[in-house]
Amino acid sequence: MKLPVDTLLVPVDFSEMSLAALDTAKTLVSSEAGLNAVHVLSPIIASEPGVIWGTVDDASRKTHARQALEKSLQEHDLTGAMAHVRLSDSGNAAWEIVQLSQELGTELIVLPSHGRHGLSRLAIGSVAERVVRYARCPVLVLRN
Repeated sequence: MKLPVDTLLVPVDFSEMSLAALDTAKTLVSSEAGLNAVHVLSPIIASEPGVIWGTVDDASRKTHARQALEKSLQEHDLTGAMAHVRLSDSGNAAWEIVQLSQELGTELIVLPSHGRHGLSRLAIGSVAERVVRYARCPVLVLRN
């Protein structure tokens, strides 16, 4: 793989580490237009108050997530980057990241690892690990 790449994907969960990954990605892509950021929404829980009262649904969640992602891109001087929001019916963020990567023909995925170890990793799982395992393109995992 030759750097800079033309198409790059950065999963953003709005943590400090994922937002910092945007800055790293900016240095690895040939043009801002080739930088894609994605936020994956987990399934909505039917017992949530907003769902019960009819004020929250998947469409409104996607709209708010897209607005927040676009704002984050602007704050990182990435106005030419593309914001994507995916809804995961299964709650498997890694699968959605890998699928979008394939759809976009991504040359590189840049994502942070929260560095969980031991039991917490077993209980929570590791999105970064699953993306590395299933992605068809190189993955750059950033450590804190």
